[in-house]
Amino acid sequence: MGEFVSGFEKLSRIGPCVSIFGSARTKPDEEYYKLSVAIAEKIVENGYGVITGGGPGIMEAGNKGAHLAGGTSVGLNIDLPFEQHDNPYIDSDKSIDFDYFFVRKVMFVKYSQGFVVLPGGFGTLDELFESITLIQTHKIDKFPIILVGTEYWQGLFDWIKNTLLEKFNTISPGDIDLLHLVDTEDEVLEVLNNFYNEYELSPNF
Repeated sequence: MGEFVSGFEKLSRIGPCVSIFGSARTKPDEEYYKLSVAIAEKIVENGYGVITGGGPGIMEAGNKGAHLAGGTSVGLNIDLPFEQHDNPYIDSDKSIDFDYFFVRKVMFVKYSQGFVVLPGGFGTLDELFESITLIQTHKIDKFPIILVGTEYWQGLFDWIKNTLLEKFNTISPGDIDLLHLVDTEDEVLEVLNNFYNEYELSPNF
């Protein structure tokens, strides 16, 4: 309960933000680290802040881009036995530590106006599918879910379409439209701007 209260108090003042997800293992010299920095900079230049999981890799790159562009840089950190440590690009008053994944995930969904998902592992997939499920079941309002990296996500996208939808009919045709597959920072912003030209920009309360 204390983590919920602390999170709500700090995040209620951050303004419109987009969450960036991806692997903690991605190194600064790798393509997707650099792309995450560029995406975060573009997001900030267009009036949004950036929320990440606060750790290294893609998360660090997202916070770095927001920091370099002079925007809001939020880190929702989780205590893990490996990989996770705070990165240095989070605003000092917007770094929040969590012991519980479920509380942290509520914060991501409640205070994000979009999810940008770069290549990552099980944790990234967990965030992705939880957000799809919450939108599909109308537990939260619809927001854009943007998969960055065709080479990484195309196989999953095709499996969802060909196996879940067409072969086994375990999702509805409209569910596939929740996902946007892109490769550049400009395409990320195009999806965000097109969505919020149609829908009101508001928190997922």
